[in-house]
Amino acid sequence: MTPDARRAIEDAARVSQRRLIAFLSSRCRDLSRCEDALGDAFHEAVEQWPQTGVPASPEGWLLTVARRRLIDRTRRAGTEHAAEAELLAAWEAAAAASATAELPDERIKLLFVCAHPAIAPEMHTPLMLQVVLGLDAARIASAFLLEPKTMGQRLVRTKVKIRDAGIPFEVPGADALPERLEAVLSAIYAAYGAGREVVDADDRRSDLRAEALTLARLCAALLPAETEAWGLLSLLLYCEAREPARRDASGRYVRLSEQDTSLWSEPHLREAEAALGEASRLGGFRRYSFEAAIQSVHAQRRLTGVTDWAALALLHSALMRVAPTIGAAVAQAGAVLEAHGGVAALPFLEALEATDVVSYQPYWAVRANVLERLERTAEARVAYERAIGLSSEAAVRAHLAERLARLR
Repeated sequence: MTPDARRAIEDAARVSQRRLIAFLSSRCRDLSRCEDALGDAFHEAVEQWPQTGVPASPEGWLLTVARRRLIDRTRRAGTEHAAEAELLAAWEAAAAASATAELPDERIKLLFVCAHPAIAPEMHTPLMLQVVLGLDAARIASAFLLEPKTMGQRLVRTKVKIRDAGIPFEVPGADALPERLEAVLSAIYAAYGAGREVVDADDRRSDLRAEALTLARLCAALLPAETEAWGLLSLLLYCEAREPARRDASGRYVRLSEQDTSLWSEPHLREAEAALGEASRLGGFRRYSFEAAIQSVHAQRRLTGVTDWAALALLHSALMRVAPTIGAAVAQAGAVLEAHGGVAALPFLEALEATDVVSYQPYWAVRANVLERLERTAEARVAYERAIGLSSEAAVRAHLAERLARLR
């Protein structure tokens, strides 16, 4: 294969594949069939582009071929339903125009399809991560502590459910929007988190983060009156702004409070502040808006040189009132530690159920820090060892090991 053809196919797979799936499925309403048709189109591109050259519009070429495959399969199946017959005729009539027109981004509609109440709630996020954001079943299965085969089977069954139930590919009305928006935002947040956790050697890390940011921007643009859409966008932008400072020049992990603020991205920070301002104007803060406000306080360190831990402790308390998760509780304990000391912070950790935190790495890392501040060295050592054992990132393990060695 020629270098130009290989590069064009790789770029199309990275940039256009999920947009094409969303566009096709919004018209065909059969995710599996659309994925198969697009797979055929990519296979044909691998065979033809090295011989005929890369087309002027690779995305349009792939769309045209995939659409023809869908039409051929519909004809061979002997479609009897009037709706599918009308769809087939409309596609044939519009084929020439759609091959050259700019492809609309339908992924937001597809996100809401994945969050439809007819679909089992536990499959909302896995389905969004695969269908809209392109994560493979093995990575999704790992995040949900399942075997890849089991997750793959569940995803296939869910796609069949979408087809058989006739779930409409549209943004829901005002009465159904809040519940499904929460599932959509959760999936985008999970995708961004997965992008940060991919091993350093995998160059999909930044692509996945960028994809999640794109979807967050689309949500805010499509739903401008939804506070949490702006809150999530702001939160992700604050996190992305600090990405260049998460590792030092040698690849070592750097805690947020110790990061070099000159490395933070000013364009991302300005966009984050604007999004948080829009959330504030709308009012009704919930989880993502409070988390964004917390990150905004951290961001002020680049201007003042200090972190306002007292303000952070108050914001974490407010977050716990609207979203009392284990992660929020542990983060609250960390903020209280910095604002008021170990004696004040330890009760927040002790109040958590042992079964909830036994395998939760951040809990053990914060607990180790609290115990170290209280000079309970033996207990701190145990907590550090537990945190190291539960850490999935090598850089984080190395950072904690350094703290443990210093403690000894």
